[in-house]
Amino acid sequence: MKKKLMIVVPILLVVLGGAYKMVLAPKPASAKEKIQGSLLELSPEFIVNLAGGRYGKLSVAVLLGSPPPKSAEGTVPTLKQDAAVRAVITDTLTGANADELISRTARHRLLTRLVKALREQTDETIKRVYFTDIAIQ
Repeated sequence: MKKKLMIVVPILLVVLGGAYKMVLAPKPASAKEKIQGSLLELSPEFIVNLAGGRYGKLSVAVLLGSPPPKSAEGTVPTLKQDAAVRAVITDTLTGANADELISRTARHRLLTRLVKALREQTDETIKRVYFTDIAIQ
């Protein structure tokens, strides 16, 4: 009887542990993405004339609401309306005050203005614009 108990108890514990793991144990929460969408860096970087005879060199990325456009093997993907997007960005940034790019709050207002202009003037599903690199001279 004692030998049967020594065999049955460990088997019962293993079965109960497995049942707990499969049914009752809390499921790990999947992490929510902080950035939802596809980031696409616009290439080449932008060089724009700023107010006061200064100029800026910026790298720009856009957050797309749809999957990024497909590209040929070994090439960098571009937007369908890449030229129009670049024109809107260049037009919006040309003549801007250098302080708008240096100051964090002014830069965020400028980015909001860029998104609004891109939504109004292009058919691309751009959710957000990022300045990834900024150099002002």
